[in-house]
Amino acid sequence: MSISPKDVLNKNKNLKKRIDVGKINLDNVSIDDLSFNGKNYDEYINLQSLLDNVSACQVSDAYNSISKRSGVIQSIKPVNNQKVWGTIFTAETDCDDWGTSALAIDEAEPGDVLFFKVNGEDKAIWGELASTCARDNGIKATVIYGSARDLDALLYMDFPVFASNFCPNAGSPLGLGSLNEPIDIDGFKINPGDFFIADESGIVVIPQELFAQTMVAALSVKMKESKIIRDIADGMTLAEIVGLR
Repeated sequence: MSISPKDVLNKNKNLKKRIDVGKINLDNVSIDDLSFNGKNYDEYINLQSLLDNVSACQVSDAYNSISKRSGVIQSIKPVNNQKVWGTIFTAETDCDDWGTSALAIDEAEPGDVLFFKVNGEDKAIWGELASTCARDNGIKATVIYGSARDLDALLYMDFPVFASNFCPNAGSPLGLGSLNEPIDIDGFKINPGDFFIADESGIVVIPQELFAQTMVAALSVKMKESKIIRDIADGMTLAEIVGLR
């Protein structure tokens, strides 16, 4: 296989480069730019620079300014308080079937966030072994509308987990669930490929068709809040800044 000069240049790209928030340019950014494909270096770096600097709260505020929706599923909370973002790979199964979790790990792409809708919380479908395998496969995080277990390990692992419940018992490796199909959680529709961001405050899901618009709004929210912090440092009160005084 021949190597072109362009291949050499792409190999030497610094994918860890970050841009100051005030200089971020989101022109032409799309959800595909969450991954570097060899041709989208500027878009990738600008997008990573934004996501490194915004919180789930700020993205929720941005999405609400566009859709009048928060993107938040309140019942799902962080297990080990880590920040993560990525595109969603969905799965649905019953709580007695952790085998679908194993299949989802194999089917998802590196950089995906696994999002499980589990029918029932009496048994856990995720734990230390699944987290270890998922992390080593390049999966970025796991989200469970249902139960996780092995919190003694998950709390200290470098793999983000979010769940609505936890318990010590598990089911069996049945593998009877569905993979990468639309799911509905409490009336909240989630499609494969939707955007996910979460941190200590909770989780936010953004429809992929509104991703670019939400990112532009998130940058605006970040800039506005940064100015407010500077104004507070200069002696203004929050009541004065928002016009209550």
